[in-house]
Amino acid sequence: MKCTVVDPGGDLERILGAAGEYYVEIEKILVTHGHIDHSGNAAELAAQLDVPIEGPHPDDFFWIDMMTEQGEQWVVAGAGLFGPTRWLDQSDSVSFGNLMLAVLHCPGHTPGHPFVSDAALEASAN
Repeated sequence: MKCTVVDPGGDLERILGAAGEYYVEIEKILVTHGHIDHSGNAAELAAQLDVPIEGPHPDDFFWIDMMTEQGEQWVVAGAGLFGPTRWLDQSDSVSFGNLMLAVLHCPGHTPGHPFVSDAALEASAN
């Protein structure tokens, strides 16, 4: 079974331990925004597993560019800079297994914060 890790901000060993315990293969990382508690360990996890990082939106480059400083300030071991394999933007889509999710750019919490939604949720909102 394959999985996507969403927002690996910390607890890298816990993430890897859970994947091992449930016999899942991590195939990608999805980062919703550039705050350290959501993306602090994305670079290290991607390097260890040789998997792509999708997201966040390019408007969060500022936060990613400061990841090392955020790690020092908030004492997050392994926090490092990363360049997403793919930035996410309005109307993009991301896949989780058999699900295809729409990306909506929702600045507010951070300038580049995206929201992902499936078709069922979008239909119920209309």
